Amino acid sequence: MNSLFGNWASSLRKNSLLLVLSTLLPTFGISNSVLAAERIYASYSALELSISVNTLENYAKTGVINEDLAAYQQYLPLQELPELRRILLNRVKVSPVVLSQLLYTPQGEFLLHRLAQVIVNKSSQPEPGFGTLRSALISASAESGGLTLLNVLRKYPSSSIRLDVAETLEIATELEKLVNQTHIAIAAVSQESKIEAATISQPNLSQLPDLKVPGKFKSQKYTLKFFDSRRNRLLLTDVYIPNVQNTAPIIVISHGLGLDSSNFQYLATHLSSYGFAVVVPNHPGSDAKQLRSLLKGHAIEVAEPGEFKDRPMDVTYILNQLEKGNQSDSRFKGRLNLQQVGVFGQSLGGYTALALAGAKINFEQLKQDCQPAALQKTWNMSLLLQCRALELSISKSGKDYNLRDERVKAAIAVNPITSSIFGKAGLSQIKTPVMIVSSSDDTVAPALSEQILPFSWFANSQKYLVMLVGGTHFSTIGNGNPANQQVALPADMIGDASQARRYMNVLSLPFFQTYIAGRPQYTPYLNAAYTQSISSKSLGLSLVKSLNTTELAQLLDVKGGKSVKKKFPTP
Repeated sequence: MNSLFGNWASSLRKNSLLLVLSTLLPTFGISNSVLAAERIYASYSALELSISVNTLENYAKTGVINEDLAAYQQYLPLQELPELRRILLNRVKVSPVVLSQLLYTPQGEFLLHRLAQVIVNKSSQPEPGFGTLRSALISASAESGGLTLLNVLRKYPSSSIRLDVAETLEIATELEKLVNQTHIAIAAVSQESKIEAATISQPNLSQLPDLKVPGKFKSQKYTLKFFDSRRNRLLLTDVYIPNVQNTAPIIVISHGLGLDSSNFQYLATHLSSYGFAVVVPNHPGSDAKQLRSLLKGHAIEVAEPGEFKDRPMDVTYILNQLEKGNQSDSRFKGRLNLQQVGVFGQSLGGYTALALAGAKINFEQLKQDCQPAALQKTWNMSLLLQCRALELSISKSGKDYNLRDERVKAAIAVNPITSSIFGKAGLSQIKTPVMIVSSSDDTVAPALSEQILPFSWFANSQKYLVMLVGGTHFSTIGNGNPANQQVALPADMIGDASQARRYMNVLSLPFFQTYIAGRPQYTPYLNAAYTQSISSKSLGLSLVKSLNTTELAQLLDVKGGKSVKKKFPTP
C-alpha cells in the first residue's frame, strides 16, 4: 500500500497546480457510479481556478496545449508541462481486488482520511471525498490503462472535484520535506562510507574468496511441524542441516508480513552450504495465508497486535523443541549448536530479530507517538502498525515483555520497523552485534525514521548499517512457492531483486561467520571498502559502522536541514 504512495510522492514539485494534481495520486476506492468528473476547481482564499478533465486528457494523450490549458501557463510554466503529462499517464500496476481490500484496513482508511481533507465539502456529507476518493482509484485500477491519475480523474463519481489549494500545499510541503530529508540522510551515509573506506587498513580484496559462490557443504531440508498448545500456534518450520562433521551453529530466518519460509530459501541454502544449520519458521498470524484471508474479506487486519509478542516467542519455542530433538531425533542428534544462534529477519521479521536480540517494546514511546494529534501529522504508515502494539500493554497491565532469547548472539534486521515500537530506549538494550539493512526507496518502513536514525541509537560498538541505494521494501525477498498463492508485485515495486539477494548472501555470511561461528578471518568483508568493491550501478551499496547522532537529529529539523545539506549534498 505504501509503495503505491511512494511511487507518486517522488513526483512532487514546488509548482502549486502540479502539487494539487499530484496529491490526488495515492488514494483508493470502488464504485459503480456512472458519474465522472468533468472539471477540477482549485480554490485558494478568494481565488478559484478551473480546468476541464477533457483538457487534461487531451494534453496527456496528444501533448497539444489548447487555449484552456494555455491560460494556466502563468501557474504552470512551459518547462513543467511535460512533467504534468508524465504524472497524468504514470501507471501503477496493481490489482483492484488487492487495492480495495488493503484500503479497508485501518492503515488504508487512515491514509484516505488524510488525503480527503484536500477536497472542499460542498454537501452535507460528514467526511467529504472519503468514499468517492476510494471509488475513483479502485475503479481506475480496473481500467485497461490501469491506475493512473488521468483514470482517477475520469472515474471520480462526481461532475467536479473541488480542491483546497492551501491544504494541498501543506500536505505537499510535508511530503517534499520528508523526501528531501531522506535524500540528505542517504547522502550522509554514502559520504561516511567513503570516509571509512579511505581510512581503514584493508587487505587485497581480490585475494578474498568470492562469497557469491556456494560453499562446499550439501544440506538436507526437513519440514517439521511444531505445535505450541499454550498459544494454539502450529509452526511449520523448514530446517536445513548441512553434512558437517562438527556441530553446526544455527541461523533463524524470520519472514515479513504476507510471506512464508519459501521466500528466503535462497538465503537458507547459501548459509547452509557454508556449514550453518538454518531454521525458517512460518509465522501463522502474519504469513501468506493471513494476507489471503485479508484479500478475501475474512480478516480486517494485516496482522493482529499479538504478533509483536508471538513472533519472537515462535522462535524461542522452536529452538526449545530443537534442543529436545538434538538429544533424541536421529536427523539432528548432536549436530546442532543451539547456544550459538543468529537471527536474520525482513520487515516485521526484522522487528522479530531485534526483539530476540534484546530490544524491548517501548510502551512509553508508543504512548507518546500514537496520540491522535501526532498521528494526524505523520506520513510514516509503519507507525500505524507499530501503534497496534499498545494493545499489548493493556492486556498485560503495562508490564514489560521480555522477548529476548539468550541463545541469540547476533542479529540482522532488513527494513525493520523500530522508531516507536522500540525507540532509543528499547534499541539501546541490545548488547549483541547487529546489522541493519535499509533501502533508499522504502515507503513501507521509511529509511530515515525506521533505520538510519535508529541505527545511531545502538549503544554497542559492533554495529553495521547497510544501505541499498535504489532498493525498495521488497528487493531482498526471494520468489515464493507458487503453491502458496502469494500476492504478486510489479517489477517496479521490487527493483533489482537478483542483486539485492546477492548482497544479502555475501553480507550475512561473513557477519554470521564472525559473530556466530567465531571465524574472525571473515571480518575483512564487514567494512565499507568491501561493500564499495561489490556495489553495482543498478543497486548501490554502502556500509558504515557509526553515524553522528547530533547531525542525524538535525535532519529532522527544517532549520537544521540547510546546514546538513551543505555538508552532505543531495545526490
